[in-house]
Amino acid sequence: MKPNRPAASSGSQCLIVGCGYVGLPLGKELARQGHKVFGLRRSLLAEAEMKAAGITPLHADITQPDSLKNLPRDFDWVVNCTASGGGGADDYRKVYLEGNRNLLAWLADSPPKKFIYTSSTSVYAQNDGSIVTEKSPAEPEAPTSQVLVETEKLLLAAVAERRFPAVVLRVAGIYGPGRGHSFKQFLRGQARIEGDGTRWLNMIHRDDLIGVILAALERGTPGEIYNAADNAPPSQLEFFTWLAAELKQPLPAKVLADAEVWRKRGVTNKRVSNAKLRAELKYEFKFPDFRAGYTAEIARLAAEES
Repeated sequence: MKPNRPAASSGSQCLIVGCGYVGLPLGKELARQGHKVFGLRRSLLAEAEMKAAGITPLHADITQPDSLKNLPRDFDWVVNCTASGGGGADDYRKVYLEGNRNLLAWLADSPPKKFIYTSSTSVYAQNDGSIVTEKSPAEPEAPTSQVLVETEKLLLAAVAERRFPAVVLRVAGIYGPGRGHSFKQFLRGQARIEGDGTRWLNMIHRDDLIGVILAALERGTPGEIYNAADNAPPSQLEFFTWLAAELKQPLPAKVLADAEVWRKRGVTNKRVSNAKLRAELKYEFKFPDFRAGYTAEIARLAAEES
């Protein structure tokens, strides 16, 4: 991936916690820029991929603090983009809350210059279609999202109490190669338009999330929260209408919007603003809206099939 912004000064020692869908290409880009990159995973599955990307593999489980003890910890930059792999609130608590608590303890004697944590825009429970900023209330009903709020508070408290350099990114729905829930449902013929289709969808392309993380490492202010979403959230109807036209497929069927089902699933209806991120981190999006991102993804899929 070629960055759409100036490269960071080379030579930093970086740790990527969770070298998966986002972490692996992030580490590859950091290595390309001349940084020394380590990637932490629980399993050995991606070791060859990591080495090919210029990443030194480390193996530990952040939910098991003893497994961290013998690892190097003299890092300039640390990015925690670990994913829970699904599961409920207990899994979230173990991976996100306890995992970050263990990282804080592990790094206490040798704190990095910057620590990036990828949270989620699911912490915003707004359901009225309103625009939400980092100052909007983050009072989610979903137990998993409540754990994410607890995790953010843990890190921000560390900033206040001991100047730990944590920056929180609230990440919208990630899409890109092989990823994108609504897109994949559409391709399988399983997508449905809920009610009148006016519910807003917030998303970010994986390449832009990588760019945002790099910008946060360089210019993010410890103790700050930034919404990582693209410039123009579409309505559900707008999204599927565009896809149907591009792929020459019928529009998905409409189903009754069930407010109670939405509540239990933690479904929200809001427009996440990225104005603070663009102003403070000076990041310019490669894919500023879903049309740009999915045009690239549709072309990629077509190339694979040809």
